[in-house]
Amino acid sequence: MTCVCTKFKQFDANAPLRRIRETAVGFSKVCFLSEETELMDKHEEILEQRAELLEQMESRREQLKMIKKQQVKDQEATRHRNAVMLQDLQKIEDRLRGRQLPHPTLLALETRYWASVEDSIPAWEQFLLGKAPHPTPGHTPSTAKDQGLPPRPKLRTAK
Repeated sequence: MTCVCTKFKQFDANAPLRRIRETAVGFSKVCFLSEETELMDKHEEILEQRAELLEQMESRREQLKMIKKQQVKDQEATRHRNAVMLQDLQKIEDRLRGRQLPHPTLLALETRYWASVEDSIPAWEQFLLGKAPHPTPGHTPSTAKDQGLPPRPKLRTAK
């Protein structure tokens, strides 16, 4: 910090010592006033920055409060949706428990049926791909007459 002081010119080589001291004291007062002014300006600048930052912090805090409120609403909606889904699942479970199982003979028959279907899949795959004959032994292609079905209607031409 440079101090430009006009009292410095008052120094005189022939002046008494007391006058030199008075002039030096005045000079230092002017320098201190200049430094004090600069410090006050910096202080004001710092206070302005602080006020800006406080304002930004308050704004951000309000934003976070709004975000938090929205998250709480979303969580409540999710909890409600999950509760409804659990109730629906409970109702379905209750209905399934209430049903009587089919007769054991019917269950055994169904199990054997699906086992035979799984066993015959490879043969049918080969037939459907055109790589093997029909999987049923002695099967010959039949017509509608052989099956007792009426013949297909003939297309009529417009006259």
